[in-house]
Amino acid sequence: MTAVTTRRSAGATIRAYLGLTKPKIIRLLLITTVPTMMVAARGWPSTWLVVATVVGGALAAGSANTINCYVDRDIDQVMRRTAHRALVRHDVTPRNALRFGIVLGVVSFVWLWATVNLLSAVLAVAAILFYVFVYTLGLKRRSTQNIVIGGAAGCVPVLVGWAAVTGEVGLPALALFAIVFYWTPPHFWALAMKYRDDYAAAGVPMLPVVRGVAETAQQILLYTILLVAVSLIFGGMSGMGLLYLAASILLGGVFIAYAVRLVREPTARVAMQVFSFSITYLALLFGAMAVDAVV
Repeated sequence: MTAVTTRRSAGATIRAYLGLTKPKIIRLLLITTVPTMMVAARGWPSTWLVVATVVGGALAAGSANTINCYVDRDIDQVMRRTAHRALVRHDVTPRNALRFGIVLGVVSFVWLWATVNLLSAVLAVAAILFYVFVYTLGLKRRSTQNIVIGGAAGCVPVLVGWAAVTGEVGLPALALFAIVFYWTPPHFWALAMKYRDDYAAAGVPMLPVVRGVAETAQQILLYTILLVAVSLIFGGMSGMGLLYLAASILLGGVFIAYAVRLVREPTARVAMQVFSFSITYLALLFGAMAVDAVV
């Protein structure tokens, strides 16, 4: 084997393990962590604290996602959207994937405990356990409410960020948790509408499969309205200024408009527009939150 081939093989292995952690999802989770820390600190926390929290959060999320890939490898090979994943392509063995996921979880706990605080470490591990046992093993293949209840795991990064700065979980942190909680169903159900046939083939009872696209669109609109309401409640509860208020009203209005359009035209094309804007919404809302906290 040549040196070039060895380098390529090592690079492919690294990419395979990295892919198990689902980096795109990790980036989305971290979008909420840093602004939360800025709101909690009413400014920029220490750079080291931000870096330590982000690293620990990324390790925890990577652990949960990797173990999710291990558990779901049978249905991933049925779905076109997930057919490229490392375990489906046999780039990583299931045993090694599980070991990797567990190691990431242990390292995340030790890292956060050593560099941030024990509460942040416990919250991060609780999110891993909830995502694996409640969502992946308990609800995903059994209930149409899988993403509603299971999505709570993705809300925990805001609690980790708040606890990292304050050492506790206060009411504003719970309101931030609620924002991400109500954001998750519109975000994921829109994607599930696009890949409805994939989920049906895999036997996963996502809402569009069981209840149809029309009712899913109505549920997306309902949760979007609740999301906007909670975002406004957070603004009043946490003393946010006019910048955040304007951003939450404007972004919320656009999100509701997209959801209304989906109700009127429940197609995969419009659903993906809702999905794409949901990511923009979350990034801009938390970005406005961070700027408001600083100014």
